[in-house]
Amino acid sequence: MKTTSAFVLLLALVFSLGASAQTKEIYTNPAFATLAKQHKVIAIIPFDAKIGLRPNQMKNMTPERMKEMEKNEGLAVQSALQTYFLKVSSKDDFTISFQDAATTNALLLKNNITTENIKSFTPAELSKVLGVDGIISGTFSTDKPMSDGASLALGLAVGFYGATNSGKTAINIHDGTSGELLWKYEKSLSRGLGSDTNTIITTIMRKASKKFPYAKI
Repeated sequence: MKTTSAFVLLLALVFSLGASAQTKEIYTNPAFATLAKQHKVIAIIPFDAKIGLRPNQMKNMTPERMKEMEKNEGLAVQSALQTYFLKVSSKDDFTISFQDAATTNALLLKNNITTENIKSFTPAELSKVLGVDGIISGTFSTDKPMSDGASLALGLAVGFYGATNSGKTAINIHDGTSGELLWKYEKSLSRGLGSDTNTIITTIMRKASKKFPYAKI
């Protein structure tokens, strides 16, 4: 009898830990409905991308080339997200629209906001510069570049591309007025998600779509 009780308690603990892990993957601000009530346009800014190359790959990689490769990877994630949202929004599935990435990047450039200093600006400040109601930002880390341009640059620099694509991505939405975090989604990368930026982002967003806060019910 005691053994059975212990087994039941163990199962309950396992399920509890599993549920806890799942809830941490997606966060939605309890006050989202109030804070985002008037949102009409959201901007996607370039992602903060990090590429963790092996030591033997880094031998032929200069800091300047690495920085440029990570910048291009961040732009590729921004573009992939916009492409996904445009495809879905054509079905009228969202309550808001998304600022064109070219417009976003042009406005950032005009205000001297670069990949090097963008972290010194708050979400509220960026929203004001871009004239939007909220900001989508995030991080993208991987052990090899996913975008065509960055992958080619790596191949030319070190002579091979690598076969894995493990890593992690985090997608954040901040309110443009208060600067508060409204939504966060984290996902580990694996081969099953695809081998290029567009495929990976599309797969990730499909998994998160049911929890995306601006999705029409």
